[in-house]
Amino acid sequence: MLWFWIGFVAFVLVMLALDLGVFHREAHTVSFKESAVWVSIWVALAVVFGACIPFYHEHGTKAAIEFFTGYILEQSLSMDNVFVIALIFAYFRVPQQYQHRVLFWGIIGVLVMRGAMIGIGAQLINQFHWILYVFGAFLIYTGFKMAFAGEEDDIAPDQNFVVRLVKRFIPVHTQFDGQNFFTRIDGKLFATPLFVVLMIVETTDLIFAVDSIPAIFGVTTDSFIVFTSNVFAVLGLRSLYFLLAGAMGLFRYLKLGLSIVLIFVGVKMLELHHHLLPHDHPVAHFLDEYKHTISLSVIVGVLTISVIASLIAAKHDPHPEASGEEPALPPDSPLVDPTTDPIP
Repeated sequence: MLWFWIGFVAFVLVMLALDLGVFHREAHTVSFKESAVWVSIWVALAVVFGACIPFYHEHGTKAAIEFFTGYILEQSLSMDNVFVIALIFAYFRVPQQYQHRVLFWGIIGVLVMRGAMIGIGAQLINQFHWILYVFGAFLIYTGFKMAFAGEEDDIAPDQNFVVRLVKRFIPVHTQFDGQNFFTRIDGKLFATPLFVVLMIVETTDLIFAVDSIPAIFGVTTDSFIVFTSNVFAVLGLRSLYFLLAGAMGLFRYLKLGLSIVLIFVGVKMLELHHHLLPHDHPVAHFLDEYKHTISLSVIVGVLTISVIASLIAAKHDPHPEASGEEPALPPDSPLVDPTTDPIP
């Protein structure tokens, strides 16, 4: 199994090197067509990878179902992340041609952080099985919180502690210097607003990972499946952002669908049927025998219904934010002065 880990990590590194070194060497605005192509590529790679799992994984088809369930779950949970990233970019007025660079290096940090969290989570579960019940209760709480959260609960970039933290350790210039994270002015090193945005994106993903990592452990405790499904979902996040950021208002019921999914996974982790039914009860046996297929069906079904309902509602009662326009910018920003030109 070690060779599978090494091979998969090598594959990811090669794809990332091709992404930045070949396809996105020069800063440019990512078009809808380009993002659609890359979304298709990442989805196709995930499908091929999942289809090959039965041929080398000891659990065969069961592991493949777990992978696809985890991948769909993680990809769906990342939709909220896409919306928050769009708000951050708009708030700090990040030029479109530099956004891919932020997301690229942000994803490098995300892969490291999530890899560490998955490793810690797997060790905790191996040592203390009851931690699954804690994860389950947390997901149920998160699901209800997500369902009833208002717009005022969204992350406010100007209140993010990263802004204050970065400015405490290194001076921050008010202007962008191309796609550079740092710049020198009169021999003094400054962080550009692009670096601050990168740090905020990293911290917001860490917050989202607190929800998504326990959720994937509700699907499987196989570390390899957890890690690979997470990685494929994260790798496709950049292209998904450029594809959907301007149309997030269309998916008005997606958050409700995600909350139902989180509650379902949380209840599943609590294994209530083991406590309410005898072990040899036909219903308990059925739930144990087909739990992976049931999980995949419920998650896909709920998300599909929420998306269809959102599109129908948007068609009959369109909101301004569903028009694909960028969100309104705030009157001021803690870093960027829109009246000044970029550093030459």
